[in-house]
Amino acid sequence: MSTAVAAPFRFFSLQVVRTERLGPSLVRVTFAGDDLAAFHSDGCDQSLSLFLPRPGQDAPVVPVELGEDWWKGWMALPDDVRAVMRSYTLRSLRRDPDEIDIDFVLHGVEPGAAVPAGPASRWAARTAAGDKVLLLGPAVADNRAIRFRPPQGTDLVVLWGDETALPAVAAILETLPAGQRARVWLEVQDAGNVLDLATEADAEVTWLIRDHGRAQDSPMALSALRDARLPPAEHPYVWIAGESSSVKTLRRHFVGERGIDRRQVTFVGYWRQGLTEEQLREQGE
Repeated sequence: MSTAVAAPFRFFSLQVVRTERLGPSLVRVTFAGDDLAAFHSDGCDQSLSLFLPRPGQDAPVVPVELGEDWWKGWMALPDDVRAVMRSYTLRSLRRDPDEIDIDFVLHGVEPGAAVPAGPASRWAARTAAGDKVLLLGPAVADNRAIRFRPPQGTDLVVLWGDETALPAVAAILETLPAGQRARVWLEVQDAGNVLDLATEADAEVTWLIRDHGRAQDSPMALSALRDARLPPAEHPYVWIAGESSSVKTLRRHFVGERGIDRRQVTFVGYWRQGLTEEQLREQGE
C-alpha cells in the first residue's frame, strides 16, 4: 500500500465492537465507526493498514492532520509514541450497521502459551469493546490493494495460504459461484485453527497441520502440492499468499514444475520469517 494518503485510500477512525476467538491462535475483531459509511471494497483479499495504540495510550498516535505528509510525521515520532502499524486483510464488510471484521493471527502462540509475541498480537489478544484504532483503507471499491483477480473464463481456481491468508481464502471461497472448480490448501500450526469454510463452489479444501512452529519454505505444502493431481484445466488461475519464502517456493512449483502461465499466478508475501513488519518496510518489501 502507498505510504501517502492518496485516492482511493483514506483514514477511518474506528472502535472495537466485539471479539471472537476462532481457534488457539486466531481471533476475530469487529470494528465500527461513523467513518465506515465511506469505506468501500469489492475485493476478496482487500489489504488494509491498521494503526494500534502503544501500551498506556487511549488511541493510536498518527499525525493525520499532516495530510499526505502523515507518513514522514509518523516516522519522525519516538518509537514508544508512534502507533503500531500492521497490514491485514479485510474478512468481511457489513451494512446497517456499518461493521468490518479483521481476523488476527496471534503470532508466537504455541499450544498452552498465555501471551503471544509481537505488539499487534498482544493487542488483539487483550482488546475489548470501545478500544480505538485507525485504519488506512479503501474509499473506492476497486482499488490497487486487491490482488485476487481471476481472468474471465477461469476454469480452475487454485489457492494456498497459511494462517495469515485464511481470511482472504475464506472470503474468496464465499464469493466463488456454484460449479466453479477450486482446489485449496491451507497450512496452520494447530488443528484447533481448522475452520468450517462456506462455499457454493466445487471446492476441495485440504488442511495441512504443522507439527510445531512455522516452517520456512513450507516443505510440507510443497510436498503436498507435488503429490496432488489437479483436474485438467485450460485456464487455471493460482493465488498464493502467506510467508514470503513459502510463497516464492510455491510459485516456482506452479510455474516451473506445472507449467502454469506466470501471468495467471498471483503471489503475495504477507510476512517474512524472522522479520518484523518494520524491518520489511526498511528493506522495501
